[in-house]
Amino acid sequence: MHNSRFMAFLCALSFTAPAAYSAITVKDDAGNIVTLQAPAKRIISLSPHVTELIFAAGAGDKIIATVSYSDYPAAAREIPRIGDNLQLDVERILALKPDLVVAWMHGGFERQLEPLRHSGIPFFLSDPPTLDHIPVTLLKFGTLFGTEKQADDVAQEFRQKLAQLSKRYQRKSLVRTFYQVWGKPLYTLNDRNIASDVIRTCGGENIFGRLAADVFVVSTEAVLLENPELILGSDMQQGESGVGQWKTFTSLLAVRNQNLVTLNDDQLNRAGPRIIEGARVVCEAMELARNKRLPLVGAHQ
Repeated sequence: MHNSRFMAFLCALSFTAPAAYSAITVKDDAGNIVTLQAPAKRIISLSPHVTELIFAAGAGDKIIATVSYSDYPAAAREIPRIGDNLQLDVERILALKPDLVVAWMHGGFERQLEPLRHSGIPFFLSDPPTLDHIPVTLLKFGTLFGTEKQADDVAQEFRQKLAQLSKRYQRKSLVRTFYQVWGKPLYTLNDRNIASDVIRTCGGENIFGRLAADVFVVSTEAVLLENPELILGSDMQQGESGVGQWKTFTSLLAVRNQNLVTLNDDQLNRAGPRIIEGARVVCEAMELARNKRLPLVGAHQ
């Protein structure tokens, strides 16, 4: 009798133990498999957009260090800094003993991350290329941090807002758009950047979207030749570095129709939940540009 009860106990344990101690496995944006033995409780964020995503997924209180410009939400400003997008304090990162590092992958980090990789610290590389990738990332973070419910709620809300924008604007007539990342020199982006996906979602076309480099310098002459109908710029640029520098080029369609628009830089370039609000502003700017078009000659006849 006692033996049968003991065997029943072992049988029940065999079903419950794997679920309690099973490893957590997700795939990051570089295609790497990330495995944790338990939800992460000591997280280091190496990008402002990553910090926003972690807070949105319900794990902001688990971030033990981050980088400069991680300033949203307000609570992020209180997190200790371990460097910026140019230089990391690798020794301090190792001393903090994180159980997960979430990084934005770019060339400047590659060399600095090598010592961390050799240490065995798990990495998640985050670089959402499109708007619909953001809720996917939120769900993965919820799994990694054990905050599935909040992550799912935020992801669903984001998807609903994105669906509304897509339904309203994607079938509208194309608005040829120049996105001015920086003014002097003139930096812009190709179609592999999430800002270009915002433009596509709103029914626009990035005039330099097909070029090979992700970020590159263009000439004033190249912009004049493309003659965009809308020029978008960042609020980080003022005066001669902002979109206002185009006002003297009266041959530009964007200037003639007064389609020079300044946007909140964080809401367009940071791949976090706030980008959906930036997308809404871009969509409205494109709709205004469409409404300013001259009617076709004879259209009323």
